Amino acid sequence: MSFASLGLSEEIVRAVTERGYTEPTPIQAQAIPVILKGGDLLGGAQTGTGKTAGFTLPLLQRLMARPVAGKAHIRALVLTPTRELAAQVEESVREYGKYLPLKSMMMFGGVNINPQIKQLHGRVDILVATPGRLLDHLQQKTVDLSHVEILVLDEADRMLDMGFIRDIKRVLAVLPKQRQNLLFSATFSDEIKLLADGLLNNPALIEVARRNAANELIEQRVYPVDRERKRELLTHLIKEHNWFQVLVFTRTKHGANRLAEQLDKSGIPAMAIHGNKSQAARTRALAEFKTAKLQVLVATDIAARGIDISELPHVVNFELPNVPEDYVHRIGRTGRAGSNGEASSLVCIDEKKLLHDIERLIKREIPVVQVPGFEPDPSIKAEPILNGSNRGAGGRGQGQGRGQSAPRSAGGQPRTGGTPRTGGGKPAGGAGRGGVPSSAQHRSGGRGR
Repeated sequence: MSFASLGLSEEIVRAVTERGYTEPTPIQAQAIPVILKGGDLLGGAQTGTGKTAGFTLPLLQRLMARPVAGKAHIRALVLTPTRELAAQVEESVREYGKYLPLKSMMMFGGVNINPQIKQLHGRVDILVATPGRLLDHLQQKTVDLSHVEILVLDEADRMLDMGFIRDIKRVLAVLPKQRQNLLFSATFSDEIKLLADGLLNNPALIEVARRNAANELIEQRVYPVDRERKRELLTHLIKEHNWFQVLVFTRTKHGANRLAEQLDKSGIPAMAIHGNKSQAARTRALAEFKTAKLQVLVATDIAARGIDISELPHVVNFELPNVPEDYVHRIGRTGRAGSNGEASSLVCIDEKKLLHDIERLIKREIPVVQVPGFEPDPSIKAEPILNGSNRGAGGRGQGQGRGQSAPRSAGGQPRTGGTPRTGGGKPAGGAGRGGVPSSAQHRSGGRGR
């Protein structure tokens, strides 16, 4: 099957071909015809399945098929949970639409709003935005959404996790009633189903992988190690196997900073990326990581959502996530587009239950690899992982790290106690799951995402 056979124009197919893609992925093959017909869509897709092109290509095609005379208005709106993902999606829109007369714009917080206002005075056909900053523009009456024909909610599960549901509903209230709605989510929780029921009109349902399934192309391993020796083992693995482009996950921002500094001192070029970093620092770190100038990128779950590298070879869970579904999201950064990938987890005695929950979710046992010289000390007792952190990143309890993941109760809901970072009114941009109990509190600290 070719992209041309799906009904896409010559201009779009040429742009896709120039990016090195010749055959559509399963979600593209299923989603593009549905979207081209104008119907609503509920898409279940893990990261790395080609989802972005799956909605971007037909969106461009539909806008070109119905040209509008007179003043140009915003005709398509794509909402994303993070600024990195917004930048990634808008870049795809520009690349795939390079031979079309359509103009796109990305909009997120953490940067000056005035250049965005100025850009909105010009032509914008497709707007890619994060909910908080879009609401800022709506309140200042600097953006007009009254002509939107297509709405895309990308990674809707993450938007709900981050407390954006009220923001989304406020945006929906100002959109035209007659429009095409596309909702994409890696998981279908009850909250997602509720949102879909209220938003979508007789949608087509597309799922390209078993729910919460890990990519079969990813080789998963568990390395048992004492909590105090995790950094030493990670350094050993990277140097011993000459790993490059290694994406390492920690639970907290503080842990990410500390680990990146320690790796750097060990002669392994590393940087941390999380919500407290400036947008310029995050952009620079991503650029250096993509070009392999940077050997290791240490990230928190939310910050990593916008990382789009077609052949990322290594993902390492320095600390296992509290929420099993996050493990699937994390390792889904590798093994993309048909390429193989490796996902390694450094697991101490404190994390045995987390590992069990992950294995139960993915319905398989993850192979254990014991590195000689790093055998766990059987006399060490398990300690509780308090507020989303253990002592693995540096030998002492780190606390939660403001706005980061709080442990979840048996029912899957965040436990209270996480304190959103207000930062004197500036966008934190990295409020994690559970650290933000409500949309209003989220916006006070992390609105600009």
